[in-house]
Amino acid sequence: MTKTSFRFATWNVEWFNRLFHENDSLNPDPEETSRFGVTNARQLDAVAHVMGTIDADALLVIEAPDDGPRRSTRVALEGFAVWAGLRATRVAMGFANDTRQEIALLYDPARVTPRHAPGEAPDAPRFDRTLGMDLDTDLRAEQLVWSKPPLELDLETSAGALHLIGVHAKSKAAHGAANAQEALRIGILNRRKQLGQCIWLRRRVDARLAEGRALIVAGDFNDGPGLDEFETLFGRSGVEIVLGDGADALHDPSARPARIGAALPATARFWDKDRKRYMNALLDFAMVSQNLRDRAEWRILHPFDDPEVARDDDLRQALLDASDHFPVILDLAPPPPHV
Repeated sequence: MTKTSFRFATWNVEWFNRLFHENDSLNPDPEETSRFGVTNARQLDAVAHVMGTIDADALLVIEAPDDGPRRSTRVALEGFAVWAGLRATRVAMGFANDTRQEIALLYDPARVTPRHAPGEAPDAPRFDRTLGMDLDTDLRAEQLVWSKPPLELDLETSAGALHLIGVHAKSKAAHGAANAQEALRIGILNRRKQLGQCIWLRRRVDARLAEGRALIVAGDFNDGPGLDEFETLFGRSGVEIVLGDGADALHDPSARPARIGAALPATARFWDKDRKRYMNALLDFAMVSQNLRDRAEWRILHPFDDPEVARDDDLRQALLDASDHFPVILDLAPPPPHV
């Protein structure tokens, strides 16, 4: 990364909220966190190590600590940034939610100026509101909501003016299913809701592109091309809906395999208790509009697939300790000078 380029990253830090006390101070207690065999203190050190390595001008944090009447995502993250020695010490947010998994932007105020800029349209209301959509083709509209409303920010950066939409889409996992039939029912229902969210999101993308914006759409989509059998049932993935087609298509090289049958990259790693093995998944993306594509470079900070990380024992272990997701880094060169 050069000093004139803009470094953006997106990272889902698994249950980051559990690393903070209810007064938003750090919680380095020795008990085990949501990471199997990893203590709070060890996970905090790991997150700090990874964020310091990324050294982003702006880092989209998925599953950021809680915000509410008695909690403050800003206080928690800004305190963490000072403790970790990061240069990105300020936090921008949009609409808080009640899941204890916020979406926030941790940024360097010397390099980035953000402004909350939620969109609104008849067919795509603000993301903290409700959209009527027929999800099951019964000619009756269900009321679709985001449990984690996407974050919309206008950014002034060294790469020019950008519009960011930060996303944490609905999980398709069949949590609470008592048997295989129930799991199938819940899985189909969750897939419908996730696709509905992605349609809503794509409508916002179209509106922003019509305004001539340079656009980044990033975060955890809980989905990806070819990820599961439901894609055959519903025709395409939510990620493909958001990417779109033609001149207004967004681009992330991981989202469209270079050739049919090629192994997909991965941004997450989960333990499959039934098969007794780790499973890789492509869930996290940093999509850009066509007017940014030629200035963009991507990197997934994967502990095994990235050769530099694989040779760095400390960074590799920090990535494994910190989260079940891995950061996606997007470097944007500055716009060419006007002729």
